[in-house]
Amino acid sequence: MSISYIQDMTEGNEVRLLIEFSLPMLLGNVFQQFYNLIDSIVVGRYIGADALAAVGATNSLNFLTFSVCLGLSIGIGIVISQYFGARKEEEVKKAIANSVYVIAVSGIIMSILTCVFARDILQAMHTPREILDNSTTFLRIVAGGMLAVAAYNAIAAILRALGDSKTPLIFLIVSCGINVGLDLLFVLKLGFGIAGTACATVISQAIAALGCIIFALIKNPYFKLKKEHLKVDWPIILKCIKIGIPVAIQNSMIAVSLVALQSVVNGFGKVADAAYTATSRVEQLIQQPFNSLGAAMATFAGQNMGANKLERVKRGYHKSILIVAVFSFAALLAAQFGGHAIMKVFVKEQPVIALGAKAIKITSCMYFALGMIYITRGLLNGSGDAFYAMINGFVEVAGRVGFSNILAIIPAIGVWSVWATTGLTWVITAAASVIRYKQGKWESKSLVKSESLSEAGLEP
Repeated sequence: MSISYIQDMTEGNEVRLLIEFSLPMLLGNVFQQFYNLIDSIVVGRYIGADALAAVGATNSLNFLTFSVCLGLSIGIGIVISQYFGARKEEEVKKAIANSVYVIAVSGIIMSILTCVFARDILQAMHTPREILDNSTTFLRIVAGGMLAVAAYNAIAAILRALGDSKTPLIFLIVSCGINVGLDLLFVLKLGFGIAGTACATVISQAIAALGCIIFALIKNPYFKLKKEHLKVDWPIILKCIKIGIPVAIQNSMIAVSLVALQSVVNGFGKVADAAYTATSRVEQLIQQPFNSLGAAMATFAGQNMGANKLERVKRGYHKSILIVAVFSFAALLAAQFGGHAIMKVFVKEQPVIALGAKAIKITSCMYFALGMIYITRGLLNGSGDAFYAMINGFVEVAGRVGFSNILAIIPAIGVWSVWATTGLTWVITAAASVIRYKQGKWESKSLVKSESLSEAGLEP
């Protein structure tokens, strides 16, 4: 069997494997964030701050609607990585085939629900009246293309579970270039406004998904499926759901907390909305190295849990902490000394620039905690510790809802409560994640190990 597009992470130097896996993912995540960055720059500079605020008002709600599909994609990837680590090739192929059914159903349902209730939910979030129509238009178009986004995330999760982080990168680069061209065409040439930038994002994601799928069918040996692999396999589907739904609930709860925080932001007016949108884009970029390392840790943990190499998982985690420390310090310096320059990339209005520059100085002090969330979450999710996902979601909701409502009513803090809430939520979530790791319950959560014990007639 050819292994050109497969990486076994159960052998070899842990740091080298994590970095080699993370780098293509980092580039891919940065290019994926370019979808949002380009949208923000085109909308903010060529349509106006009101339009940028309209896009920003949908961010947390978009994340909420995507959370179910994203969580199930992560669950699929974890199941496949553990089967791969255990050398169960037939189960890997069956899981790939059954992932299509899981993602198709979830993507269609969430797309319909979001399109129908978009305006009602935005109104409930106290979205300013002057940006409500644009926010609704943007949200419905993006939600209408949710199946494309879900498909890309699913195929990327599968390829990464098999150790291939390069193929998703290739097609994201291609689709990013298409996104830039479509943005310029739809907004600057054709005057489609905010609807044009939403359409550009959806079309680009669809191209990335289609390209990955075709390439994997041709090149990856695990995608050489036979008729028997295509049968509905409920045990495998239930395994994906067992991990995916708690992760989806975790993401949904995080999204709900972001929706609650967005409601607080909306109460401070359009300038705060625009500044929060711009700083959120900056934070999304800062998160990408952490996100990439966390995803690498999830694949690393999944494959090694399947191979029953617990000490190797621990070594990889401890070395990841050092990587997080180095990057978070570098990002802190950039935010503290380059805030105004960063904000000028997004908007021209001086009040928005001034507010945003001070805001990222607040959140940058907690970047190390943010990194710890990602790598610990990657390990615990990759090991199959589904209950951790629930804990993580509850902590983020408590942090964002609690801190925002308390700090916002203190006159001396006021609008700064938005960014103080973000940073403090990272700190308590990181603490909860590390405590869960230290408890060691993740060590007995392997799906493959439990399955093997059950087949032998023993208790897992």
